[in-house]
Amino acid sequence: MAKKKRKTEEIPNVRMMSRQELIERYAPLIKLVATRMIRRLPPQVELDDLLHAGVVGLIDAAEKFDPDRDIKFETYAEFRIRGAILDELRSLDWVPRSLRQKFHELERAYDKLLKEYNRPPTQEEIARELQISEEEIEDLFAKACGSVLMSLDDMGYTNEDGHVTSPMEFLKRADEPDPIAVLSSKEVCQVLIKAIDELSERERMVISLYYFDGLTMKEMGELLGVTESRISQIHNKAIMHLRARLKEFLEAAM
Repeated sequence: MAKKKRKTEEIPNVRMMSRQELIERYAPLIKLVATRMIRRLPPQVELDDLLHAGVVGLIDAAEKFDPDRDIKFETYAEFRIRGAILDELRSLDWVPRSLRQKFHELERAYDKLLKEYNRPPTQEEIARELQISEEEIEDLFAKACGSVLMSLDDMGYTNEDGHVTSPMEFLKRADEPDPIAVLSSKEVCQVLIKAIDELSERERMVISLYYFDGLTMKEMGELLGVTESRISQIHNKAIMHLRARLKEFLEAAM
């Protein structure tokens, strides 16, 4: 009963708060999201850049939040803050163009083989498709560090023109007016659960430790007794599979 009382009191409070009051009250979310994300980014990315972008996201949330929807402002604000930070990271373009191009080729090859075999393709199969060595595949997975290129936070895919399309962009074009509601739907959850089940045991462990337990690549390497580079390879290959399966679902839903 106590929990219900807190919930009913929270909604009118948010309704009564001005845009400025919302921003001031939820400003700590910016640092929370930014510090969580920067742990997974290269050292050349500055925390201040993420914080500034997060402010833009929070302001956007305060302006666009609809209290009539069954979504907490905190949830909505965190979504907008993270999205603004990801936009900023893309604009910084700290990933070398040559690496980005190779990664896009790798991703397209993976998508093609996944559709052909209806299972995660092996490293040997990917290498044969791209006509490069397995060592080059390993190196590419290791360099595509778990941030903008490869992350559950930015579960998008790249089209033929090199444009990165996120699930949010798909869902905003669909009939469903609330992209957050769609992403939290049972259908998407089932797609991701099934895709995770298709991963190897070690890949599932890395995904769990990274996204649910909050361990860094270095910490996971120490725990599992492998190098940080190897953890990055495992993580990025797993994320590529989840992205491919989610892409299939989103395309079928359009």
